[in-house]
Amino acid sequence: MGGSVTYIHLRVHSEYSLLEGAMRLKKLPGLCAGMDMPAVALTDSNNMFAALEFSVAASGAGVQPIIGCQVDLHYDESQTAQTGRAQVLRPAPLVLLAQNEHGYENLMLLNSKLYLRGDGQPAHVTLHDLRAHAEGVICLTGGPDGPMGRLLAGGQRPAAEAILIDLKQSFGNRLYVELQRHRSDSGVTEAEQQIERGHLELAYDHGVPVVATNDVYFPDPKMYEAHDALICIADGAYVDQQDARRRLTAQHYFKSPAEMVALFADLPEAVENTVEIARRCAFMAYRRDPILPKFADNEVAELRRQAQDGLKARLAVIPHADSVEAYDKRLEFELGIIESMGFPGYFLIVADFIKWAKDHGIPVGPGRGSGAGSLVAYALTVTDLDPLRYSLLFERFLNPDRVSMPDFDIDFCMDRREEVIQYVQQKYGRDRVGQIITFGALLSKAAVRDIGRVLQMPYGQVDRLSKMIPVEGVKPVSIEKALADEPRLREEAKNEEVVDRLLTYGQQVEGLLRNASTHAAGVVIADRPLDALVPIYQDPRSDMPATQFNMKWVEQAGLVKFDFLGLKTLTVIQNAMDLIKLGGRSLHIAADGATLYQPAEGAVDDIGAIPLDDAASYRLYASAKTVAVFQVESSGMMDALKRMKPTCIEDIVALVALYRPGPMENIPTYCEVKNGLKERQSVHPLIDYILEETQGIIVYQEQVMQIAQVMAGYTLGGADLLRRAMGKKIKEAMDAERPKFEKGAATNGVNKKTASDVFDLLEKFANYGFNKSHAAAYAVVSYQTAWLKANHPVEFMAGVMNCDIHLTDKLAVYFEEVRKGLALAWTPPCVNRSQPQFTVSQGALVYALGALKNVGVEAMRLVTEGRGETPFVTLFDLARRVDLKRVGKRPLEMLARSGAFDVLNKNRRQVFDALDALVNYSAAIHEQKNSNQVSLFGEAGDDLPEPRLMQMADWLPAERLNEEFKAVGFYLSGHPLDDYMSALKRKGVMTLDEVRAKAERGPMVAKMAGIVAGRQERKSAKGNRFAFAQLSDTSGAYEVTLFSDTLELARVHLETGAKVVITVEATLESDQLKLLGRSVAPIDAAVADAGSAGLRIFVEQAQSISFIASVLAQARKEVKSGGRGPVTLCLLDPSLPGEVDIDLHAEFPVNPQIKGALKSLVGVVEVEEV
Repeated sequence: MGGSVTYIHLRVHSEYSLLEGAMRLKKLPGLCAGMDMPAVALTDSNNMFAALEFSVAASGAGVQPIIGCQVDLHYDESQTAQTGRAQVLRPAPLVLLAQNEHGYENLMLLNSKLYLRGDGQPAHVTLHDLRAHAEGVICLTGGPDGPMGRLLAGGQRPAAEAILIDLKQSFGNRLYVELQRHRSDSGVTEAEQQIERGHLELAYDHGVPVVATNDVYFPDPKMYEAHDALICIADGAYVDQQDARRRLTAQHYFKSPAEMVALFADLPEAVENTVEIARRCAFMAYRRDPILPKFADNEVAELRRQAQDGLKARLAVIPHADSVEAYDKRLEFELGIIESMGFPGYFLIVADFIKWAKDHGIPVGPGRGSGAGSLVAYALTVTDLDPLRYSLLFERFLNPDRVSMPDFDIDFCMDRREEVIQYVQQKYGRDRVGQIITFGALLSKAAVRDIGRVLQMPYGQVDRLSKMIPVEGVKPVSIEKALADEPRLREEAKNEEVVDRLLTYGQQVEGLLRNASTHAAGVVIADRPLDALVPIYQDPRSDMPATQFNMKWVEQAGLVKFDFLGLKTLTVIQNAMDLIKLGGRSLHIAADGATLYQPAEGAVDDIGAIPLDDAASYRLYASAKTVAVFQVESSGMMDALKRMKPTCIEDIVALVALYRPGPMENIPTYCEVKNGLKERQSVHPLIDYILEETQGIIVYQEQVMQIAQVMAGYTLGGADLLRRAMGKKIKEAMDAERPKFEKGAATNGVNKKTASDVFDLLEKFANYGFNKSHAAAYAVVSYQTAWLKANHPVEFMAGVMNCDIHLTDKLAVYFEEVRKGLALAWTPPCVNRSQPQFTVSQGALVYALGALKNVGVEAMRLVTEGRGETPFVTLFDLARRVDLKRVGKRPLEMLARSGAFDVLNKNRRQVFDALDALVNYSAAIHEQKNSNQVSLFGEAGDDLPEPRLMQMADWLPAERLNEEFKAVGFYLSGHPLDDYMSALKRKGVMTLDEVRAKAERGPMVAKMAGIVAGRQERKSAKGNRFAFAQLSDTSGAYEVTLFSDTLELARVHLETGAKVVITVEATLESDQLKLLGRSVAPIDAAVADAGSAGLRIFVEQAQSISFIASVLAQARKEVKSGGRGPVTLCLLDPSLPGEVDIDLHAEFPVNPQIKGALKSLVGVVEVEEV
């Protein structure tokens, strides 16, 4: 550092000071260079999130990085010592800088102290912590807001002096008294002068040097107001509030050396000491090679032993894809590469926790990513795909020509993934295993919402502005781009000053970081405590520490990442298999007792050992009956399946790989060639066999590698490098590779023109191509779900529904598949037959009590535990055996609405209204039980009278279904349109099924009926309103699009729950029914003139006749319009000689409401139109 250097910033907050710092890390080195500042310190608040990233970026730009951290010091103890009384004080900041590597290590340990105390307090360190970890650390006392500054401001000079003495004992000549002058427009306040005077006197009294800093939060004064809004977001405050809140000044910016020299002209030594400190700090965080815990004394020998034994065990049970020699040769080749690259330990660690999981019955996926291409991994049971069977390449996973860490992504059952992580913590030590931090950015939409809130703008206005920002892919575009693209946003900003202010602030803060969280799957395992390698953080919601460096930087710091992913499908498969076992069957036995396949010895009930040539499974794929089948649930996938008509697992692998933007355009060619509708195109006779399984199309990255190997003589390692260069479109690399490819091809007798054409083809597909190992692994999981659905449909659907038991929308789709798609038997929710979760009984799916809305599986366990093996006899019996107060009123209401009590009392309304009395009765009995006030001769509650149930009529059918809908989330026992169907038929109204069947012959106009489930309105690019309305009829749910003209007239009829008749234009586009609404009318108006039919009422109790008579008489009196028809009573009393019909010889009004009212009467079994 030359003599011309005058000032170095030692206190800078980047965006990693979450919702506080606004110095963008990427721009910091450039700012320093522009001011001829050769060094700069980064001191984020209570973290070192950016220590390595900053070191690499700054040193790369020729600026010396000084690694630091602003830490909150809890200094009550010194206060207590001075005054003899405890006073709870807010922790105050100090600045710590790493002087050397030992100092950096101590900073990391102090970061652990910040977060790992486990005392529930906000992050802080104590004076004791500082004493223990002061070596190699330079300390600045924190300025006016530091512990000394705060005490001086409070007139407590002795306490401030005590802290200075304590810090001097800890840090010696590495302690500096920090001075700051953030002059506001009104100049320095008297309080600030007082604090500075106190600081200087104490510094001179104790011989401690002073240093001048500017507490930097943003790059220049223009950003002050936007930054002030950012602080308000962090603190939940308002910009214009009168109450006290945290405020900085416009002076908290990255000042130039000249400005700082002028500011401290009276204290030149304070400025000079910044340069001295920069010279003393001679350390930057550095990258390390990967560090792994030692698994065995001789890892090479241990891996060889496990791999060779594992392969023998595999070959004993699997069909061989090649000779045993070929397997042995491949194993030797892979082991050689793994050993030469130094990765045996990595393979052993992964194999160990996967074997543990499998030994403990935790489902593990067959593999994912390129790791499935390794035979060693297959032998170690890390993956369950034979790479020779699927022609998977090891070099796609580990390339000897490009040394990088292997990366196994492991899928575990979602419910039990945590158990595997706990095992790893126990094996390697809790302090050596951690999660990985992630950061959430303040994106444009969120920035608008947050700043709108702190500016106290109306919620509706902010919401509207936020919605004007378009989304591209998954992220909203920047505010700048939104202003350029969206004229309405520009208009709003022009018309209203506060909107302009909002968008200006938003542009200044968007992209800054707003929160820290942990990576969903990544776990690091080290050979030493993590905080010896990286600083540590702990998410308050987690009991496991996390690294302060994110995914990109944690690996460069020497830690090795393992991905513990949760895959719901594995839980579905396990759930289905448990239900099959519960039914007393093995996996290879169908529900009717037929044998589905003959399992190999040791492979009974192993889903990985099911045959891959099951005709029923491929029929299911070809007919696209793939609701709930992994990877192929979308309508686009279903369409592709119908065209492809898969007949082997290779077809499913190809479809998983092709179904992405870009490669999708090859699906029609694949399907046509496969089904003989088109000739297969030859690329070149040398390589055609490589493309045989994919109908002559390059689908996989592995095929690109094989073509380079076979045609141009590349090694597979070299071919992998070629593929990467092509995929990343690295021009220089491609220009260097082309002549090499052509030369190699010439050696194999391929002319230059053909070789160049093939090179061009590879170039196109290298970017398109998919990793075959990943596609194959996921195709196998897809096939397993398809196989279960085809061969064990009830158990499979129950397993699927258990995994989404709280997602009503999904349950509706799955239940539709059970009832209609698969036509399976099912049992409605019932307190005597249902369990908390979906089960199977006598081949029928039993609806789960826990699937009802607002109920919860745990509350339902209380019901089923109370039931035990003995069904409930009455409602009072249930109240005696189950503590209904613990179950809760809301869950009981849902049980009543859903009909779960029908087995005890069919009148749902009566049960619903009696719940308060039942809960009180149950509570009294259970209080007696718990207090042991039971007589010698009776059960608890024997002396308590059963509450009387009020006599009342049940809900009308429409009401009953409505209540059922509230509990279940869809219609279970019928549909509100059931009573309208015959009248609708007479009016030519069609059901969804009928419209779909007719639309297959071409576009058509039809009338449909429906009950409205929801409506979402949108605005088109031209500003016109349109809507999507969701409806359902007796044959299923559908969606109708309505454009502005229709919408204006129809809106009033499209409220949720309304029954309507809607005229639609129906077209079938790639198997998807598209419905465009033309007009909407209320259903009662539409069927009023539908003509009449008669009614036949089936009655089983004589006393019901008088009720029927009163309903019919009332109808005659009140209903003046509409059709009338004859009414016949059919008596079903057992004392009669059979069914007796009595014709009432009169015509009565007949409409769906009257039909429903008659149906709801006690003793009426059925009402049918005749």
